[in-house]
Amino acid sequence: MSSAKVIVDPARFPMPDNAPEKGACVRIEWLEEDRVARLILDPPHRKQTVFDAPLLRDLELAIGQVEERQDLVGLVLTGRKPLHFCYGADIKSFEQLESAVQATELARAGQLVFQRLHKLGKLGGGALNTVAAVGGPVPGGACEASLSCDTIVLADHPSSRIGLPEVKLGILPGWGGCQRLPRRIGVPAALDAILNGKLYDARRAKRLGFVDRTTPPEYLERIALDLATGREKPRRKERGMAAWSVDKNPLALELIATKARSTVISATGGHYPAPLRALELVVAATRTDMDEGLINEAEALGALAVSKESRALVSIFQSSEEAKKLGTDDKGKAAPGFQRTAVVGAGVMGGGIASLLATKGHPARLADLSRSQLDDAVRDHQVGIAKRRKRRRMADNEADAALDRLEVSQTSEGFGGCDFLIEAVSEVLGVKHKVLGHYAAQLEDSAVIATNTSSLSVDDIASGVPHPERVVGMHFFNPVAKMPLVEVVRGKRSDDGAVRRVAQLALKLGKTPVIVSDSAGFVVNRLLGPYLDECVRLFESGCSPAELDRLAKGFGMPMGPFVLLDQVGLDIAAHTATSLHEAFGGRMEPSGTLGSLVEAGELGNKTGAGIFLYGKQAAPGGGLLGKLGKRFGFGKQEGPPLNPRLQRPAGSAPVSPLSDEEKVDRMILPMVNEAARALEEGVTGSAAELDLATVFGMGFAPFRGGVLSYANHLGLREVLRRLQRCARHPDVEGRGESAARFEPAPLLTRLADEGKLLT
Repeated sequence: MSSAKVIVDPARFPMPDNAPEKGACVRIEWLEEDRVARLILDPPHRKQTVFDAPLLRDLELAIGQVEERQDLVGLVLTGRKPLHFCYGADIKSFEQLESAVQATELARAGQLVFQRLHKLGKLGGGALNTVAAVGGPVPGGACEASLSCDTIVLADHPSSRIGLPEVKLGILPGWGGCQRLPRRIGVPAALDAILNGKLYDARRAKRLGFVDRTTPPEYLERIALDLATGREKPRRKERGMAAWSVDKNPLALELIATKARSTVISATGGHYPAPLRALELVVAATRTDMDEGLINEAEALGALAVSKESRALVSIFQSSEEAKKLGTDDKGKAAPGFQRTAVVGAGVMGGGIASLLATKGHPARLADLSRSQLDDAVRDHQVGIAKRRKRRRMADNEADAALDRLEVSQTSEGFGGCDFLIEAVSEVLGVKHKVLGHYAAQLEDSAVIATNTSSLSVDDIASGVPHPERVVGMHFFNPVAKMPLVEVVRGKRSDDGAVRRVAQLALKLGKTPVIVSDSAGFVVNRLLGPYLDECVRLFESGCSPAELDRLAKGFGMPMGPFVLLDQVGLDIAAHTATSLHEAFGGRMEPSGTLGSLVEAGELGNKTGAGIFLYGKQAAPGGGLLGKLGKRFGFGKQEGPPLNPRLQRPAGSAPVSPLSDEEKVDRMILPMVNEAARALEEGVTGSAAELDLATVFGMGFAPFRGGVLSYANHLGLREVLRRLQRCARHPDVEGRGESAARFEPAPLLTRLADEGKLLT
């Protein structure tokens, strides 16, 4: 192939303003007596290497120089450091694409550059041993570049992760990933990797055949050169005839595709087109000519890249990347970390926080007056570590160290050396004052104190603590290990440095922080309050909980509102609702319908009964018919049965006259309206941060981009029209103060009149 042919034409693709001159992004070194070319991805305009137009352009130029040499035996593609190869494609480049045609062209450009690389190698019909020597993050386009080489060597290090996560951005691997990966590891394994967007550590990648060789980072260069010169032969994973028979067998592939399609639709509700399109390409790959497959892949990427789902998911991704800066100062320097941490309160939240700290490398001391709660926390920590060990997410020495890092105590002895303490005790201001007052006396004045409060004011809590400027809210969500968001609450007196240190800690714990002001409910609970209460009021108006749960999931929520209430606990939900009502008045006035369940001690999952029945209480009736139904599955209902103790108020309508669209509006629009109020009050720094909190904190439909993005997509005038329609319904008009939640927020009205978006 002639090096004169230009694939990445700067006139066709967006170039950054600081794009360097041609050839500057890829360094070429001639090694082994000029027999091996080493191409080093080292763009001078990027701190983190990504495949943008300048890097693709210069990789193409470098490949052209290699093509002109007849005396080479090998090529090594690598990064500027063993653990810094490439972070994938430049997401901002995709954001700038204006049409499916332009996106398809960019996909084809990347494919053709990587095809030139592939054809230099022996597996592509060339004469060279081509080796990708990679380490650190190797996602997306970086992985696809690696797959274009004959052999992949991955640095065995905790930071190394390789895979194709594009579906998480609403697109698919479009630079050859949907074609090359199935050919390398087989269709079933490739489907699992691509449809789930998995990133694999070195050991798992080697077992799957994703990479051919692993090595400590310090040996990466030497091993790559040995493979490129032929001194070491590649040891590829043998897949055997059975695997090949699956990949080429139309019947087997159809069965695999049918099962995978069903799983995808079940998991996504059919809201995400990217996994389904990727599935088609991967299943067809091993029976399709490579050139034809690449064209199909590029066209699929082109259509997906400009879809509303991808735009929304990319926006959330960008916001989560911006959140990583919250733990740094204005110069980008990370805030100082903590050396020794402490947690007070060994309940579900406190125990979970202490376990997370210990798991992520922080020595953690957990205190509680209750020996049984401490024992439960230690047992839960041990179980969690055992699961990680069993799933090979932790080496034995790492697991043992994580177990050793958790210490428990029934006294405050030994807390003096801690430079960070977080309390997770009862949501009673007096209790928090007493606990923090006692423990603060043990700490140095420079120690940061955090509160995991979900409903109390951080300023009120700090008023009982010496040096209140060091007190910051750090609101985790349950379950602590799984929920990705932490609301970092800045009180009026909170020191900026303390806020940054807490945000940095959240990042080190694998969480995404959002900094919020000290306002009742912060963001997530403030928006969940009117949503959940409105769902209860819809029940009062004749809707069934199962129906509303189905509609909410159909909208894109991860679970229905009534299942969520049972998971949270009706007592906790009632406490939060009361706090919101006290802070915001009538529009947050809670329904009293669930009060009888709370009084009866039927609080949800944890008690076996709440809105629904669980465990033994949900078991079907006995007798022959019941046994036959259980054995053969007839008469089976979806989800847990409704608790017969849950009753509508006297005189309520037995059936709601609302359409499905009206029911969804009644559930969702109170969140939109309250989000606009919170944005105008400055609870978060931007609409993007508020949306991030709603997606990561409450699971608001990611493909909609968050609550405010959903409003923008509908159009603010349409939002106002629907709010007014809800407000005019007799069920709403006649119910008093809570009807105010449908009165449009001033910001919504003003921006709708100006024809602007919520930003």
